[in-house]
Amino acid sequence: MNLAPSEEQRALVDSFTELLAKHASPERVRAAEPMGFDRVLWAALRDVGVLEMAVPEKHGGWGAALLDLVLVAEPVGAAAAPAPVVETQVAAALLAALGGGPDTGAGTGPGAGAGAGAGAGAGAAAGAAAARTALLAALRGERLVTLAVRPAHGGTASLVPGAAVADDAVVLDGERLLLAPLHDGTRRPVANLASAPLADVVLDTGAVELARGPAAVAAFETALDDWLVLTAGALVGTAAAAHRATCEYARERQAWGVPIGANQAVAHPLANGATALDGARLLAARAAAEPVRGSRRARELAAMAFAFAAETARQVTYDAVHFHGGYGCMLEYDLQLYYRRARGWARVWGEPRDAYRRAARARYGGDTEV
Repeated sequence: MNLAPSEEQRALVDSFTELLAKHASPERVRAAEPMGFDRVLWAALRDVGVLEMAVPEKHGGWGAALLDLVLVAEPVGAAAAPAPVVETQVAAALLAALGGGPDTGAGTGPGAGAGAGAGAGAGAAAGAAAARTALLAALRGERLVTLAVRPAHGGTASLVPGAAVADDAVVLDGERLLLAPLHDGTRRPVANLASAPLADVVLDTGAVELARGPAAVAAFETALDDWLVLTAGALVGTAAAAHRATCEYARERQAWGVPIGANQAVAHPLANGATALDGARLLAARAAAEPVRGSRRARELAAMAFAFAAETARQVTYDAVHFHGGYGCMLEYDLQLYYRRARGWARVWGEPRDAYRRAARARYGGDTEV
């Protein structure tokens, strides 16, 4: 399998990189804290079709592959962009899949393949119609829709990415997929290390059922796979940005008349970081390409990609702070932006060990412990 980006994919990445360089400079990222949302940046991303690319053509989108999305997620991570790109893309793809209706089947883009609705009947048709309406509002920019990556427990979904600034959240509650409207009475913003717009979402009577039963759970699990893969790409991006800054510093900073990068205690971990980043990038691309091929390994690889990217980002950003010495601990330096996000973004869903358990269950079934 050739996972090298095509010329068209490189052009796509370059266009997003240029946009983020203009609208998501470190100064803008700092200005967006602690909420972690820049409305001007989000408007710019919306204007270039950041949501449309995640939606199949028959639902009004571009029909980009998951591999295209993971390539875009890396520059988003590298910029520490204060915009809910990953979660809104996954939510849009899920709504498209659910909105296919009982007769037309699921969408063909990311998040598809788990079934379009809750089955036959008026309830399924109503759920599909609600999904289509929500998707249309999101694509028009009228509503910002996110995804709760943790199922609700006791009527509350915790640490929902983007929920502090979103208008609606798709939440799995038992075997029901709900579209929950967000307002002061249903969301509780959560302060966090990554300055991300997280909130706990309380389900109320205003929530609309999109689907129910095993098909709803399967659709959610597939969407979660997509979120894990795209978050892996974003983690690679933020770690790579920290690694580049550290390599530049190691060439310039001198101790006893030589660059600190000439010392093995610095050079070897930086080399290890470069190798690990290449591996994490390749694994994320491999996981993104797998659903297209219809493989049973899609869920396993998605979990593995997330786990390895989270571990790599954690280590690379730790080394970055360490090799900058005292500067690495100063808020005036950009490293802390990457260091905090490398930890905070991953923990929205869980630790790497949770992902490894998910991978084991996908391969062996049951409640496999690792």
